[in-house]
Amino acid sequence: MLSDILLTSSFSYVIHNVSAHSFIILIINSFATFQRLLTTIIENVVILQTEKKQQTMKDNQQERFPIVDEEGTVIGQATRGECHSGTKLLHPVVHLHVFDAQGRLYLQKRPEWKDIQPGKWDTAVGGHIDYGETREEALHREVREELGITDFTPVFMGKYVFESQREKELVYVHRTTYIGTIQPSQDELDGGRFWSLEEIREAIGKGILTPNFESEFQRFFLTAGE
Repeated sequence: MLSDILLTSSFSYVIHNVSAHSFIILIINSFATFQRLLTTIIENVVILQTEKKQQTMKDNQQERFPIVDEEGTVIGQATRGECHSGTKLLHPVVHLHVFDAQGRLYLQKRPEWKDIQPGKWDTAVGGHIDYGETREEALHREVREELGITDFTPVFMGKYVFESQREKELVYVHRTTYIGTIQPSQDELDGGRFWSLEEIREAIGKGILTPNFESEFQRFFLTAGE
């Protein structure tokens, strides 16, 4: 009789613990499934937000630029769309190369929605001079908008004509050394970072950098022995 009681008690104990163990496993599996589902939902939301941003964040094709001769004298005006459609209307832009105290060069990552060279690494700051705007005004505006920098001293290095299949630019090149905080625009850029000059040399010709930057880097910095 006692053995029967003990056997029954042991059996009930095993059944009870097995059921509890199974219940715990069920809860864990359900939680893992929920986590995977939640992760999938978040990933889809991010993808949709990115696609929506790429659809809405596009360059203003009606923005007006000055048309200049190779000396920089304004001889007319045209829209961004006209300047970037293969007409080869010469229009001015400003560039700023930002170095840190270690001699590294900051490059920005162009967003995918850009109409020129999307997704590539480029000069720290580059932007068009708007019609009616001076070179100095454009430079400070672009640096503030793209990197959040207001206290810098630009050094003018020269100008040159850059031509691609889609456009023709008169590029005004500047450099500066900056040791403060850089805050790349979340609307205009896909981030940025400092590169060593050796890193840049190794990336040239591999489709990582914009052709404009590669040409400019070699023109102004490699020949200067930096």
